[in-house]
Amino acid sequence: MESPTMVDIGLFIIVLIVLIGPFMVKKIEHNLEAFLFVMGVLAVTIAGVWSLHLAEEAIMEPIIKGIVPAVLVAGLLFHYGRDKAQSAMATILDKVSIKVVVFLMVVLLGLASSVITAIIAALLLVELVNCMPIDRKTKINIVIIACFSIGLGAVLTPLGEPLSTIAVTKLQGDPYNAGFFFLFNNLAIYIIPGILAMGALAVFFTGKRSEEACLVTTEDTETLRDVGIRGAKVYVFVMALLLLGAGMKIVIDKYLLTVPAQILYWVNMISAILDNATLTAAELSPSMEITQINAVLMGLLIAGGMLIPGNIPNIISASKLRIPSKTWAAFGAPFGLAMMLVYYLIMY
Repeated sequence: MESPTMVDIGLFIIVLIVLIGPFMVKKIEHNLEAFLFVMGVLAVTIAGVWSLHLAEEAIMEPIIKGIVPAVLVAGLLFHYGRDKAQSAMATILDKVSIKVVVFLMVVLLGLASSVITAIIAALLLVELVNCMPIDRKTKINIVIIACFSIGLGAVLTPLGEPLSTIAVTKLQGDPYNAGFFFLFNNLAIYIIPGILAMGALAVFFTGKRSEEACLVTTEDTETLRDVGIRGAKVYVFVMALLLLGAGMKIVIDKYLLTVPAQILYWVNMISAILDNATLTAAELSPSMEITQINAVLMGLLIAGGMLIPGNIPNIISASKLRIPSKTWAAFGAPFGLAMMLVYYLIMY
């Protein structure tokens, strides 16, 4: 292996800062999207890969892929339909146990995310959880588990998230000739039981009803300005991930592409802070065995739930429910590590 260059060292330092910055500095934690954007700009600058194409892609990608429009439209719908949603949830909870509702919510959103997209699933999640008569700590735990479920389920079709779109595109030629159901056919055996397990675990973390949590305070009432701010934050977040991925491509190509699949599975925990679509584009190859492909994708999917920057559902949920980075990591990191271990034992 080649010796690390000054560029490599600079990029590794950025990774380290991205990992520990939100936990050490409160201003970073409260302005996570802007922080990640600055780190992305630094990564691209250090790597020396600035180009007009990259700048245009960073500016247009969040809109072209429908991410920001989906967030804004769904936010407006939820803003004007909140009273009806709360009324409907109250009616359901009068007739159905809250634990049954939590199980169905986590499982159905996980499965549906491959069709309605992970973004819409995440927006539905936070609105549904907000209507539930449970305390804040329980809401956070359920949301984190549900984000793992959504992250897993979204890969089942190319519609769910950019990772699945890129994976199918890269494997559409020989020998796999991947089509619309390629990922479903190969990963459903891992994904669907995992989503059901997430539903069961969410039930385990759901305590008794808390009537106080049913009350909607002024602080909880979202204004149109809040909807716009969340859309802007998601826009900056997507730009930041794209720039980070472009800047880190040098070290990804240099150090990851020769790593055996069993080790790459664990190395892919870096998708907790990097764009997993970029990692998929770099790592996946038609020359891989199907077992290697499955391992690469599963490692990226699971690790994406461990920290807030790991995927878009995380950032949407954390922003909406004001979940601090430390709080997410305290639950999400060990939970994700346990999932990584279980899936590793199953696959290998």
